[in-house]
Amino acid sequence: MFRLWVKEWKNNHMLCDTTICDGSADTRTHKVFRALETACYELDLGKPIWLDSNVEEFRRHAKARFYQDSFMEEIPFDYLEIQIIEED
Repeated sequence: MFRLWVKEWKNNHMLCDTTICDGSADTRTHKVFRALETACYELDLGKPIWLDSNVEEFRRHAKARFYQDSFMEEIPFDYLEIQIIEED
């Protein structure tokens, strides 16, 4: 089972979070993109743009933070954090 934890942070406090599970046989990349899209729909957010810094951080730590510069619209929090908490 693949699980991605998505959290909104403001002033070092977690505002809300969701966990997306995916049991498909798809690639890790497809699972991450699909889970992020599902989480953004649940949290009523636009999908963030993956910048080079996000990609590099995600490759190293299986975790990435999306700040205002990754979103097209204003966000009411400091950053959106995604983290893989389980991989098959």
